[in-house]
Amino acid sequence: MAEPDIDDIERRMKGALEMLKKEFGGLRTGRASASLVEPIVVDAYGSPTPLNQVANINVPEPRMLTVQVWDKTLVKSVEKAINNAGLGLNPSTEGQLIRLPIPELNEERRLELSKIAGKYSEEGRISVRNVRRHGMDELKKMEKDGDISKDEHHMWGDEIQKLTDDTIASIDEALAAKETDIMKV
Repeated sequence: MAEPDIDDIERRMKGALEMLKKEFGGLRTGRASASLVEPIVVDAYGSPTPLNQVANINVPEPRMLTVQVWDKTLVKSVEKAINNAGLGLNPSTEGQLIRLPIPELNEERRLELSKIAGKYSEEGRISVRNVRRHGMDELKKMEKDGDISKDEHHMWGDEIQKLTDDTIASIDEALAAKETDIMKV
């Protein structure tokens, strides 16, 4: 009897949850954090490149981030990527150093950050559902090839669905905690 790789499916679902938590780390709650700009992707040398691979990110004071771009030809690209990231930051450039003052969070900005958190969590749910779909497709193929019976297909399908439900519940919990954190004054 062959078995589907449930451990791999679970690992990939947990990976989606960990990625979501990392993205939530980038959503600020009033203090500057380098993780705020780490997910930003810059168009460098004709390909999308993470910001931390083209610049140093520092937090010189609680309400300020600095981005020291290594290649001066990329300064405009980095500035554009920061503006397009939708983080509400207004970069000011001095040579190869980009300063990012972190504004106070007002009610409107808190709601905006909550929406961004919701978008991130929906992307996480989609990733989990894609892993589920891939696992279910694998089960169908195994049944068609005669590796598992219809009953085993059903049993493994229920197992994959339970993993999916548990992971999505964890995503919802993480979102609720982040929204509470964002809305706290």
